[in-house]
Amino acid sequence: MDYLADERKKAEFDVDEMKIIWAGSRHTFEVSDRISKLVANDPGFRKDNRTMLARKELFKNTLRKAAYAWKRIHELHLSEEEASRLRFYVDEPAYTDLHWGMFVPAIKGQGTDEQQKKWLPLAYKMQIIGCYAQTELGHGSNVQGLETTATFDPQTDEFVIHSPTLTSSKWWPGGLGKVSTHGVVYARLITNGEEHGIHGFIVQLRSLEDHLPLPGVTVGDIGMKFGNGAYNTMDNGVLRFDHVRIPRNQMLMRVSQVTRDGKYKQSDVPRQLVYGTMVYVRQTIVADASCALSRAVTIATRYSAVRRQFGSQNGGPETQVIDYKTQQNRLFPLLASAYAFKFVGEWLTWLYNDVTQRLQASDFSTLPEAHACTAGLKSLTTTATADGIEECRKLCGGHGYLCSSGLPELFAVYVPACTYEGDNTVLLLQHIFTRVVQYGKHFKLLDNKMSCGLSLLVLVARFLMKTVSQLGSGKKPLGTIAYMGKIEHLMQSRCTVQKAEDWLKPSQVLEAFEARAVKMAVSCAKNLSKFTNPEEGFAELSADLVEAAVAHCQLIVVSKFIDKLQQDIPGKGVKQQLEALCGIYYLYLLHKHQGDFLATSYLTPKQAALANDQLRSLYTKVRPNAVALVDSFNYTDHFLGSILGCYDGNVYPKLYDAAWKDPLNDSVVPEGYHEYVRPLLKQQLHTAKL
Repeated sequence: MDYLADERKKAEFDVDEMKIIWAGSRHTFEVSDRISKLVANDPGFRKDNRTMLARKELFKNTLRKAAYAWKRIHELHLSEEEASRLRFYVDEPAYTDLHWGMFVPAIKGQGTDEQQKKWLPLAYKMQIIGCYAQTELGHGSNVQGLETTATFDPQTDEFVIHSPTLTSSKWWPGGLGKVSTHGVVYARLITNGEEHGIHGFIVQLRSLEDHLPLPGVTVGDIGMKFGNGAYNTMDNGVLRFDHVRIPRNQMLMRVSQVTRDGKYKQSDVPRQLVYGTMVYVRQTIVADASCALSRAVTIATRYSAVRRQFGSQNGGPETQVIDYKTQQNRLFPLLASAYAFKFVGEWLTWLYNDVTQRLQASDFSTLPEAHACTAGLKSLTTTATADGIEECRKLCGGHGYLCSSGLPELFAVYVPACTYEGDNTVLLLQHIFTRVVQYGKHFKLLDNKMSCGLSLLVLVARFLMKTVSQLGSGKKPLGTIAYMGKIEHLMQSRCTVQKAEDWLKPSQVLEAFEARAVKMAVSCAKNLSKFTNPEEGFAELSADLVEAAVAHCQLIVVSKFIDKLQQDIPGKGVKQQLEALCGIYYLYLLHKHQGDFLATSYLTPKQAALANDQLRSLYTKVRPNAVALVDSFNYTDHFLGSILGCYDGNVYPKLYDAAWKDPLNDSVVPEGYHEYVRPLLKQQLHTAKL
């Protein structure tokens, strides 16, 4: 029986067409739909007992699933796209994630043609299993601070990989702890006593015969992580080297090389290509954010429609929780954010492909912007998603705390995204400094010491050197910072909204977010210019800089959502629902950051109140469509892994049945009763062995 059938009948749009919009194309939808059902119907991929397994049993089960997935991929002759979708829907963090997601791309991006020809076939066949060993016990986001060394020995034509300190131990790489046979290891390159910065090296870690660590390699798992099940399926590892020797040709040499006689030189391949890999990784992280948030929102929305609480009169049914405005005010912005992140993720995919094509043609003009943009959006979306998953758990009340709700495990799996590939606050600072430094000379309100003072802040961000070199060139700002070309207008602009409906005009909304972003950036730049020591200014104003970066990144997301609505969107009522969600997204942001808009004198309090009136109106419009909107994500019950979010809404019998499946209920009288409980009840503790 479908307990949500009445909710689905309320839908005012074509759900099937919305599924295609969410997937990105009909082809992508059809592949995803087919593969997700294949996984859901295969008992070999069962995961409902995952949170109850002990760590060793859990990890062994993950190894089994990874092997089984590889077997099914070959048996079914799946394409690369289909295989990727299968691994995604298996929904189990495993060593394969790092092998395919980091190890292989690193070799493709940084290896020479010869190195790729040697290593990639082995990796594609999984005859070797790789990890990405960058982060160390003492250093994470600050890659330049890594301590592992790679010293060239010209006598043997080898590099000596060494961990000189405890804090130089590689720490956190997924797949490293127990499985990986090889790693792309990042270390300080030293030749002839001279350092040349951080470079990548392919290092074999374990024997391909008995899987034992090779001489000089100390490797293991770093221990249990947060949450039941969750990321504990992954063998995050610790790795130390004691003068381990590798051939010279195992340094990744696409960008720079060490010759046989120990000379360090740059190749004809531009060094900027390395940043293309970073752009790729971060754009996939943004895409993952929309997926994780949409899963949590699906659970919370369906359960909010099932759950009834208070409001009954004359013995009638209680009110559905989703009908309370307080619930809508917390839930619907998250629903809108899931769609917003999906569309900005699609744009980032386009941006990555565009940057890649330009790089291949030796056009690096858009790389700094793409690097900064993906860094900022990675930070924004992962923070919002982690917070959003936890909010969805709270929206489900007490039952959301149960592992069977799927939300605690989803949160525990997702929350590391806020720190991998760079701590979010660091990335935001990196992002805003690109903006402030690059266009500092265009801010007429600044005094002349602005540009020379901020040039020292190049140390904060790896990609700023090229940006600083373009200062004063008069180049017109393009891409996501094109609005800075209107700086004089935006600094003087004021909101013209007179009635609530005016907040539905895209031009009005964009100007509001552009003016906020410009004014906050200029304010930061003015304040920075007052410091004779730019490092002191940065430290003092870092919180303001983060807020300015958030404003810029939110503008990007809002603008890409609006751009999406300018496209041809088929299906009855589909565009109207997306317009409502877009409005909820930007009006909720405006409400949340109302202080920014008021402080920059763009809005009046009355206009802010009108925005809130329109926001409530949009909640009412979305309410009858809420369940259908999460149905459009097209997630199977297997993938959601949640009793509260099950498609049929039959929550309570399933919760009751699940409780009895817990191992603690295997016996009526618990183990330990006779040793510890009975003596207490019988007042015999003094004679019991404790």
